[in-house]
Amino acid sequence: MDALSRAVEIAKGQAALASAIGVKQQHVWNWLSRGRVPAEHCPAIERATAGAVRCEELRPDVAWGVLREQVEPTPEPAKAGA
Repeated sequence: MDALSRAVEIAKGQAALASAIGVKQQHVWNWLSRGRVPAEHCPAIERATAGAVRCEELRPDVAWGVLREQVEPTPEPAKAGA
């Protein structure tokens, strides 16, 4: 089973996954048919599946490690006198 099919199964259906990520069910059906999820939807699918289906599985052609590093929050510097 591919990653998107697992995400659909975890979400309990195409409509439920679509609702969780803010798209129409037809989009999910189309992605399943084509075998490719647009990269911009991968993080939402990862969140909707609580990390059970990762961006790296959905789109192994995208450098997710680099992108994840860019969005990691940086710790705030310690304030003087604190």
